[in-house]
Amino acid sequence: MASDHILKRFDQELERLNATINEMGGLTESQFAKALTAVRERDTQAAEEVIADDPKVDALDQAVQEQTVKLLALRQPLANDLRVVLSSIKIAAALERIGDYAKNTAKRSIVLTQGTAPPSAVTGIDRLGRLVRAALKDVLDAFADDDVAKAHDVWNRDEEIDQVYTGLFRELLTYMMEDPRTITACTHLLFMAKNIERAGDHVTNIAELVSFRSTGQSFAETRRKGSGALYATDATP
Repeated sequence: MASDHILKRFDQELERLNATINEMGGLTESQFAKALTAVRERDTQAAEEVIADDPKVDALDQAVQEQTVKLLALRQPLANDLRVVLSSIKIAAALERIGDYAKNTAKRSIVLTQGTAPPSAVTGIDRLGRLVRAALKDVLDAFADDDVAKAHDVWNRDEEIDQVYTGLFRELLTYMMEDPRTITACTHLLFMAKNIERAGDHVTNIAELVSFRSTGQSFAETRRKGSGALYATDATP
């Protein structure tokens, strides 16, 4: 986000803040991709790498908090600059949560290697994960380029992610009802699916923050949620 300030130091501190978030986003994206690899390929090493990277994401989140507190205390930013600083805290928090969901998925993938999961359900997890991973990559690009239109495109994809999650949820319930031997594996897959869907929600939140930091507003329309049918009183599994 380009701006010119009387104090060159202020510009440098804002650039440093954005660089920290970009680094955090890159690491989180890598974590998420490795978690999907761990599930898809039953790759325990990839899962362990995701878990090992989590403290690095936490450290970057802490760095963002420290930098924003310093900017607020010493520079007292106003208007657009204040939006940039405040949104940075929230974006970092969302990335930290996405990293946590990737870690949780990786942990369950290790347990899953010890049992037999329905192959089509694992494929469904991978499909859901790929949708969220693509959205995460695009929202990070939107942040780096201050591209509100691209952020809005990501924001609109949340409905598709919810619909895929709902279909996968029902599929896993069906497996468990038809064959009780799949209950343990499908339970882990259910938790994975929810972790991935929640990561998608945080990606959507980041998209809204990209708009807010640039325009002062989030997106005007109400976001449609594709998973509403899952909780309808007349819904059947």
